[in-house]
Amino acid sequence: MRKFTTLLMCLMLFGSLLAGCGGNKNNAANSPANDPAVNSGGNSNNSAPEQPAEEDITQKKITIKVHYPLPDETTLRDQEDDKIARFQAKYPNVTIVKDDWQYSVNEIGVKMASNEAPTFYNTWATEANFLVERGWVADITDLWNNWEYKDQINPVLQNQFIVDGKVFGVTQNGYITSTVVNKKLLEAKGLAMPSLDWTWDDMYNVAKDAADPKKGISGIAPMGKGNEAGWNWTNFLFEAGGEIETTVDGKVTAVFNSEAGVKALDFYKKLRWEANAIPQDWALGWGDAISSFQQGRTAMVIAGAFDVIQAALNEGGMKPEDVVAYPMPAAEAGGKHYGILGGNYLVINPNATKDEQEMAFRYITFDYFTDDALKSVEDTIQARKAEGKYFIPTPLEYFSEDSDYAKKIQAIYDKYDNVYKYDPDLFGLLEGKPEAQYGTQDFYATMSNVVQESFSKKGTDSKQQLDVAAKFVQENYFDKIEVK
Repeated sequence: MRKFTTLLMCLMLFGSLLAGCGGNKNNAANSPANDPAVNSGGNSNNSAPEQPAEEDITQKKITIKVHYPLPDETTLRDQEDDKIARFQAKYPNVTIVKDDWQYSVNEIGVKMASNEAPTFYNTWATEANFLVERGWVADITDLWNNWEYKDQINPVLQNQFIVDGKVFGVTQNGYITSTVVNKKLLEAKGLAMPSLDWTWDDMYNVAKDAADPKKGISGIAPMGKGNEAGWNWTNFLFEAGGEIETTVDGKVTAVFNSEAGVKALDFYKKLRWEANAIPQDWALGWGDAISSFQQGRTAMVIAGAFDVIQAALNEGGMKPEDVVAYPMPAAEAGGKHYGILGGNYLVINPNATKDEQEMAFRYITFDYFTDDALKSVEDTIQARKAEGKYFIPTPLEYFSEDSDYAKKIQAIYDKYDNVYKYDPDLFGLLEGKPEAQYGTQDFYATMSNVVQESFSKKGTDSKQQLDVAAKFVQENYFDKIEVK
């Protein structure tokens, strides 16, 4: 989902893009100081001719077109401008062109065919196979293998863009869809907090008992419009053991109209019609649902935990002890707490020259794992404290949780009382499940219509609804996909 990581991206950029010039030093072995020369003299012995020395990429005139924020994202643009200035101070041989084109599955083909795509661009976890199979991303395996920090990257995120053992992108950030609970609202109703290892029945009971329709308070606020409605529901499909699609012999087939799909849709209907637990005005988009939580008008909301907690604490005036991040509930006791695994990735244009690709890789990773980035994180925490606000770490960072860098970050967090702390038991229960690789947004849009019908009409047949939706998705989207 495009906008689900906007706040997350802003935090990560604020913590790392403002970093000082740490730079990437790992390519020194590939950048000898001597100018290239070829010894073509009359060597009469039988030894092999001397090979030309490798050219120094820092001495070449190179132009790269970088992924740049949209005009209304003024803070992000300021941060990117700062990064550009620092990068060009280290690499004065590089000319940087700004390109604010945002990835679209409907535009990427045209961009590639017309050679107008940036040297690197942002995309989502769903797009890996789609882009690789069409040849719209460069194989950066060699650049990756020569990068000194590759073993400290979060493997859960990075693996989404490793296809057949080859690397095609660099993770920026990610999330596992969670449920965030308003503890204060539950306590006001005399309700105990459920176990973190909870189930659909637990969610149902909390939602039912916490709801107070006469006061405009819902027990849970599932998203009910836009693609996010289908995105929210898909978590329950996964928890019930279902899948969106299968790919066999190059054919993509819709399979969400399964027994698991029926079970997940029936659960949504129970929340609506039996528990009377969802908002009376149920047509909530992503921002509407988050706003409902931060205003104390719902007990639970489903999204990336960071997004909800950031809004609740820094915009809604709630206290850290009143906001608790949960994994998604298991369908039954002992089941998996599946939540959709999503994220943002930077990928390199395969039409770029090798030098342009290498410089793009250096730009992408320029602020990763630097001491200056650590200082910037601490400066941000201090600035938030001075403003009376909280710093919310994202549960899923670009770096591995057992990396040296993670330990340095945690040491900084431990120094401050305005850093939000997740329950340590949460991380052992989070179970990220990647989104489908083909036609995911089209599927979400179709399921949003099903969710809306389920919330607006009592007594609909879940199996029939899903069969109609699966037939539509298959004929209009999946049948047009050719998996090579």
